[in-house]
Amino acid sequence: MAHNLHDWFRQDVEKKAAEIVGGLDRLKVLILMACVLGLDSADKATVGAVALQLKHSLNIGNVDIGLLVTASTGISAVATIPIGIMADRFNRTYLLTASIVLWSITMAISGAANSFVMLLLTRLALGAVLATATPVISSLTGDYFRPGIRGQIWGYILSGELFGAGFGILISGEIAALWSWRISFWMLSIVSLALAAAVGWWLPEPERGGQSRLRPLKGNDSSQIDMQKNGESSSLNKNRRKENMVEQEVEKEHIPPDESLILQNNPADMPFWRAVRYILSIRTNVYLIIASACGYFFFTGLRTFAVVFLSNRFNLSQGNSIFIVVLIGLGAILGVFTTGHVADQLIESGHIRARIVVGAAAFLTTAALFLTGFSMASLWIAGPFLFLASAALGGTNPPLNAARLDIMHSRLWGRAESVRTTLRSSFEAIAPLVFGWISTLFGGGQSGTFGQGGQGGITNSSVIALTHTFEVMLIPVVIAAIVLHWAWKTYARDVSTALASEEATK
Repeated sequence: MAHNLHDWFRQDVEKKAAEIVGGLDRLKVLILMACVLGLDSADKATVGAVALQLKHSLNIGNVDIGLLVTASTGISAVATIPIGIMADRFNRTYLLTASIVLWSITMAISGAANSFVMLLLTRLALGAVLATATPVISSLTGDYFRPGIRGQIWGYILSGELFGAGFGILISGEIAALWSWRISFWMLSIVSLALAAAVGWWLPEPERGGQSRLRPLKGNDSSQIDMQKNGESSSLNKNRRKENMVEQEVEKEHIPPDESLILQNNPADMPFWRAVRYILSIRTNVYLIIASACGYFFFTGLRTFAVVFLSNRFNLSQGNSIFIVVLIGLGAILGVFTTGHVADQLIESGHIRARIVVGAAAFLTTAALFLTGFSMASLWIAGPFLFLASAALGGTNPPLNAARLDIMHSRLWGRAESVRTTLRSSFEAIAPLVFGWISTLFGGGQSGTFGQGGQGGITNSSVIALTHTFEVMLIPVVIAAIVLHWAWKTYARDVSTALASEEATK
């Protein structure tokens, strides 16, 4: 009977997985890649969640807290460049596994830090290790999934960032409040070891250029990666071409490529600086990088100081602030699950630039809703606005991540993502520091000024300072929407150029 129950449960899981993402193999890959991004996000969110304990334990202030996040993010920006090169040339799952193991070791050392300097040095090492995640995940996504569904797929993968942030804020914050911030870091170290084992065991390395994409399945069929390699039939080639709705729309509108940017040779072994020049010569890619940098700049600063902001603004305890942050963060999860799918559906309806339009609309909605929420004095009124703003902010990424793959040759995906991540992370790295510094200009002081809600230490000036800081920092979000207007004009042409390059280098 137990065996029959197991079979029934497995069949039910397989059926649900087939209905949602196209099969268990797809589900497994999506969960693993989401967890990798979640690990990075959990780490950064944990610093914000345990900020009060770090301040008291190490006698530091807001600028110092910002510097801890800035350090790891800044080093990650630099280290991403060589990782991007390796992602285009070597086994990507091996890179991920080794990176996560090193991350676990470094996080364990972070938990043992007995001074701010020691903690800062471990954060620098963490940044170098975490540089692996984004270029490798981006490259794997392009090879696992066909272009027509990548918006939806990116939604599933990016949900890992948000679940990771929620994990870091809620679990790590509560552990720090109950025991110690050190235990929070050690717990993440243990979790990362388990993830390294799962990635090494269950994440297969796909063939380059979409030659072994995960095919969608129905019902209870068992899913396998189609490893036909060089023996792939012409009928499968035709099916894949038909599945690429982006390509179909480019052909339907007779959009010509930029002849000067069509690659004639496989770019896998292209010298790095030549590859960088080529990547940055694609105008849509530059616009998408700028928009991404602006969005992550705001998100990183918001994530770092969210608990402190809610504690001060609405006079909440740390525990209640953490709980509210997690509730608001659920909105971001709703956003990432929605916008990518909406953009994909619009493309199927003939709106080729839908990914750009949906991303721009999400940025504008983010700015309007957050500005309204920040101005409210009552949490009951501000809460719904902040929840919807979180949904809009989370929704900016899936369609734009899919758009970046559309406009780039498949053998440049790793390096293109490393260039984007380096530039984006440069903005992301300085965000906590800038938020902390701007708050001092508005009257927020150093340690002790932004005290814990309900326990004294809160002044009217500190509440106003952080509120105004968040409001001013919405300017980059608006800039992102404006930049995407330019991307709307160049996107279709650059997609056509990427398709022509793929055809010319087969």
